[in-house]
Amino acid sequence: LSPIVELNVGGEMYTTTLSTLKKHPGSKLAEMFTGQPKLRTDSEGRFFIDRPGTYFKYILEYLRSNQVPTQCVQDVYKEALFYDIEPLIKQLENSPQIFGELVARKQFLARVPNYGENIELMIRIARAEAVASRRSSVIVCVVRTEEDAARCQDALNSLDMDKKSVVKFGPWKAAPSISDLLDCIQMDIEAKGYKISFQPHVAEKGFRFKSQDFFYKFLFTWW
Repeated sequence: LSPIVELNVGGEMYTTTLSTLKKHPGSKLAEMFTGQPKLRTDSEGRFFIDRPGTYFKYILEYLRSNQVPTQCVQDVYKEALFYDIEPLIKQLENSPQIFGELVARKQFLARVPNYGENIELMIRIARAEAVASRRSSVIVCVVRTEEDAARCQDALNSLDMDKKSVVKFGPWKAAPSISDLLDCIQMDIEAKGYKISFQPHVAEKGFRFKSQDFFYKFLFTWW
């Protein structure tokens, strides 16, 4: 291989040295250029990598100067994982953005039973109700403690609605509050491309519990 390498990464063109690409011998990127090249070439003879080219510049800058990016951190982290550049992965995991996501938020959500399944259930219910409608809503019951879970069940039995359509979150043993969990639900559904908002759900007159203690309405807007 020539010591000067031309790359086409997802349509973005880069020129660098072979030694830069092989700086971390155990990485997937180094393996691509070790021995016989394991990559296809484009019509101009440049090695082609089918990854987002926008973020490869941050990977390359790190390999050249050990500079850890402060922009597009989440996206660069995904690319660092793909290229398996272990030192960059570790440094990015210490950044506020990744640390907060992996150590704080995801560790909290791991303690909320069936969190991921409930997110998918909410989306299925909302999509089922979206026919010929601009908006559809999903009622969510959020309980933080076992005591609240029992009270919520009593409240559910008094609700004049299909109880199967109410998605229940909790209880959990962690510091974050109900409002923190509601923010997480909105964040994760929006990350899937949906437009969503939520508000306390006010039940019908004469309801024997303060419904806003447990129940929230998530509103999906389709157009």
